Order: sequence, then C-alpha cells, then structure tokens
Amino acid sequence: MPATVQGAVKILITGPFGVGKTTLVGSLSEITPLRTEETMTAAGAGVDDLSGRPDKSTTTVALDFGRITLNPRLALYLFGTPGQQRFWPLWDDLSRGALGAIAVVDARRIEESFEVLGRLEEQRIPFAIAVNSFPDSPDYPEEELRQALDLLPEVPILTCDARDRRAAYDLLIDFVAHLHSTSVLELPS
Repeated sequence: MPATVQGAVKILITGPFGVGKTTLVGSLSEITPLRTEETMTAAGAGVDDLSGRPDKSTTTVALDFGRITLNPRLALYLFGTPGQQRFWPLWDDLSRGALGAIAVVDARRIEESFEVLGRLEEQRIPFAIAVNSFPDSPDYPEEELRQALDLLPEVPILTCDARDRRAAYDLLIDFVAHLHSTSVLELPS
C-alpha cells in the first residue's frame, strides 16, 4: 500500500449465492484478491440451488477480500460475503464497521435477494443495488426493479457486468459518490 495512505474504509460486496460477488471483488481489486472458494460437493446438493447456474462448481465459504486505493490518502477494503444462509454467522462479523454495501442482484432471480436486503436494512447499512448483467438477464425498467425489491427511493439501482473491470469501476465510483452525497463518506482532500 502506498505510504501516503492514512485511512481505510470498509465496503461489503454482498448478495445471494451465485450472483457474482467474488467476480466483482476480483474485477475491482488492485491486489490479488484473497478468496475462500471451495469446490462444491455432494453435501451441498439439495441445499445449494444451481438452477440457472449449471457451470458453477465453487462457492465462497468465508469471504473474499480486495483493496483499491481511492486517492493517495484513502484505501477501500472490499469484503465479499458468502451467499448461502448457512454461512451468515460470518456475515454479521464481516458487516461490522462497514461504511456501506453493494448488494449484487441477479435479475433472473430477484426473489433470492430479499433476505440479504432485509439484513442490510436491519443493520442500517447504507447500500446500493448492483444488477449484474448476465447474457440471458431480462432488462427490467428501474421502477419495476425498485418495486420488485421493495426499495426506498434513495437506494440507487446501478447496473454492471461484474466481469468487466471498467464497468466494475464505474459501479464503485457511483456508489462512493452516493455515500459521499449522503454524508456517510467524507473524502479527504
């Protein structure tokens, strides 16, 4: 990390199983991300729904971690959460001290996001929605998504292809601007 960095903030990258959280952390991180990906086994059969995700063979079992230097004085730590409910005790620890969260949503399976969004609201963590673009994703109008996810008007809905580094950066820039506009984040000069 550059010697000029004097502070760091923590952002969660969260969402349900298989929406692209690990991919997003990897696209954003300026360092090789720490990943706790493990091969999915027969023990997860019947527990992890692979519908629409036939090529998924690994899952995050603890966290993903990445870092990006926002400016010469401030670093951003990215903590990707596991998506399955059985790993949620880790979620509580990872969310402690988070400035905000990017909740990744798959428009093909919106209903899977309800529990994660509920947890963010319960813990009063400011968040934005990042609709991850998959090749076969439906393209819903923003108001329809807002209504389906039961979002307050101030929650931004952003779109992103988590695999695309530039799109991931644009998403992060918009999210940091949102945090700054709501006075959650004051950027040092």
